[in-house]
Amino acid sequence: MRRFFVLALLASSVVAGQSQTLSDCQAAAERNYPLIKQYALIARTTELTVDNIAKGWLPQVSAQAQATLQSDVTSWPDQLRSVYQQMGLDMKGLKKDQYRVGIDVQQMVYDGGAISSQKAIAREQGRVQEAQTEVTLYQVRQRVNDLYFGVLLLDEQLKLNENLQSVLAANEQKLASMYKRGTASESDYSNVRAERLSVAQQAADLQSQQRSLQQVLSAFCGIEVKELTKPEGPAEADAAMAIAPAALRPEMKAFDAQLRLTEARDRALDAQLKPRLSLFATGFYGYPGYNMFEDMMNRKWSLNGMVGARLSWNIGALYTRKNDKARLQTERSLNDARREEFLFNNKLQQLQQSEDIQRYRTLMATDAEILKLRSAVRKAAESKLAHGIIDVNDLLREINSETVARVQQSVHEIQWLKAVSDLEYTTNANK
Repeated sequence: MRRFFVLALLASSVVAGQSQTLSDCQAAAERNYPLIKQYALIARTTELTVDNIAKGWLPQVSAQAQATLQSDVTSWPDQLRSVYQQMGLDMKGLKKDQYRVGIDVQQMVYDGGAISSQKAIAREQGRVQEAQTEVTLYQVRQRVNDLYFGVLLLDEQLKLNENLQSVLAANEQKLASMYKRGTASESDYSNVRAERLSVAQQAADLQSQQRSLQQVLSAFCGIEVKELTKPEGPAEADAAMAIAPAALRPEMKAFDAQLRLTEARDRALDAQLKPRLSLFATGFYGYPGYNMFEDMMNRKWSLNGMVGARLSWNIGALYTRKNDKARLQTERSLNDARREEFLFNNKLQQLQQSEDIQRYRTLMATDAEILKLRSAVRKAAESKLAHGIIDVNDLLREINSETVARVQQSVHEIQWLKAVSDLEYTTNANK
């Protein structure tokens, strides 16, 4: 529940229409995800279950009524009955139809820890469900990451497209002037104009993709996403990002919760072997009562009661104890195997993501120099075209080369930031 309120506080600070950060979107998505409602439901269900189990210490009251017709009943021997008759006493004996309406009350005094172990199992089951819910909610972050950086990549592509249109438009104006002066052919002018219109078409397609992805991200987060803030990457000193244990991942909490549940069930097996002591009281109104001789003479309904203590010891649990213990040990081993598998795969992911971070950083180190050189070559080509040294196709080729360099620079940066974010997700380092 504490996690739920933290997420709600973070998400409530996000205002529609403002620039959203990656953490803003992640918090909003987790809050908006329907599964978040399960936290309160799981807590309430666990509370009710534990409360019901605790009622096992309350007196157990049962009411009963019965009517029977017997084929035979206890009666006086004929000789003794004759003697009583001679003495003037009419010994009728019991009637074959008998009735009783009563109440039984039982109070547990010592249960060997059975109720306590059942409450512990219920609580651990609730924690397991909460941990599994947290795992599912944590996976929402990765989906947000994919959408978030997808939108950022389209933003960069649109900016590059706009820059390319500006370069082509400037050259188109130059060629228009040259065409009027007769120093350039109409086909050269048309070639550059066609290229600019083609790039404008690409911009329309990119805008459509961007709107579509923003709509999906907005629906996923439950907020209106229009402008995103590019995350800041780690400092140069942190570029190595050494392999870290996955202790902060919610999956580890789920494994621990499952182990505690198994241990609680193990303790419950021990409680089954202990004796139980209870007090009881029973009373009924009916016929016959406890005073059978009186009832044989008068045949009247009467009030009857009994109180006592009962000690019971069910050794039937010994029959299945060995198999139950083996089953719980198997569950422990299975949980340990799943934990090891998760840690192994998590380490592999960290190795791959760390390598990706290094690879993109290496590429980024030369992107600026490549772009600088491509820009210089493109500007030189524009000058050569103005002096008639090269044709338009040569200029377009250099413009495209410069555009490719700009695209690679932007894409490498977004990919690097995405790899950093993925590694943070894999280790939950930003918790």
